[in-house]
Amino acid sequence: MSTKQIESLSEDTVRRIADERDEPEWLLETRLDALAALETAELPDVIQTPGRRWTDLEALDFEALVDPLNQADETERTAGDDEAVVLPFTEALAEYGDVIEANFGSVLDPEHNYLTALSVALFTTGTFVYVPEGVDVEDVTVRAEMNSRSLFSQTLVVAEESSSVTILESIETGDGEAAASAGGDDRYFSNLVEVVAGENANVQFGSLQNLDDDSYTYSLKRGVTDTYATVDWIESNFGSKLTRSDIETELDGDGSESQIVGTFFGTDDQHFDINARVWHQAEQTTADLVTRGVLDDVARSVYEGVQDVGEDAWNTSSYQRENTLMLSDDAEADASPKLIIHNHDTEASHSATVGQVDAEDLFYLESRSIDSRTARNMLVEGFFVPVLEEIAVDEFRDDVEELVLKRLQ
Repeated sequence: MSTKQIESLSEDTVRRIADERDEPEWLLETRLDALAALETAELPDVIQTPGRRWTDLEALDFEALVDPLNQADETERTAGDDEAVVLPFTEALAEYGDVIEANFGSVLDPEHNYLTALSVALFTTGTFVYVPEGVDVEDVTVRAEMNSRSLFSQTLVVAEESSSVTILESIETGDGEAAASAGGDDRYFSNLVEVVAGENANVQFGSLQNLDDDSYTYSLKRGVTDTYATVDWIESNFGSKLTRSDIETELDGDGSESQIVGTFFGTDDQHFDINARVWHQAEQTTADLVTRGVLDDVARSVYEGVQDVGEDAWNTSSYQRENTLMLSDDAEADASPKLIIHNHDTEASHSATVGQVDAEDLFYLESRSIDSRTARNMLVEGFFVPVLEEIAVDEFRDDVEELVLKRLQ
């Protein structure tokens, strides 16, 4: 794969994006390095068995999807504490350029794969969140609307020692004039997130994707923890024709923790490729990976969960469970949970299940004069409860519940 597949992508294009945003030289060089990496970079790995690729990213027509110079979005950012910095990159670079330069690309390698390199080279929107030492912030929100054929977003979160922050982001297709002008064509949204959690810091990052069914979505969110730090993720996917979602945490500090909570609900011919990965690199680290999804019609899901315990990760606890509920005989789900253990002082488990609505439970409700559809919907709502209970943020939990109900209706 090379940049020749995207005629509108060139060094002049990247320089124009950087110039319009008045970016520093170091960021321009980072963009140009990412552009050069496209010549040899590979698409993200996908699960495959002999003769079958479970998610076909090769089929994406990037020439038609990517329109670098016509990106448009409406993004609203709010913060509940004046001591926390929540700014778009264009504004943050002027005042916090040193902090951004020190951390940008330190967690997520821009040249990790073709799609990350493409996003770093072209991003025009994004958010910088900086939480100084000892500051606690509970309600940072980033609500975005996509109003163009393609949109590349970059988020960097830096939480200093003993700080705490909860961030909720959402993306949906706008209904304004700009979005309407892009209607009828397939769209592409890319979202890269880096989280740097300092010693004893606590970061909770929730993301809700509900784009229209003409969209293709790629997201990679990655966090790194210092000693006793925590990075928790909440990832919910309801929209988009094809979604590739990667959530990753590298537990580098002793006593650090991470939880990854995922939900998805697919209808029609939606395709979800969901991945959760944790690397235990230090002693006494803990991870909990929980994902639940529902599929109807001819929707499809692919899940891979990886718990990698390093040689020096003594006294590790790592748990993983993924459950998919099928509402249609034509829907399809595959799961591949994995344990990679290099240390015997480890407690770890993994599980994955795929099944339909329990016939006995359905019969019980129907015998109480509840019609079949209502009974089924009640059971689906109940199926999501164990995951919803893991979501400590009321606002985010309410948003997910509302989307589940809309799908059921």
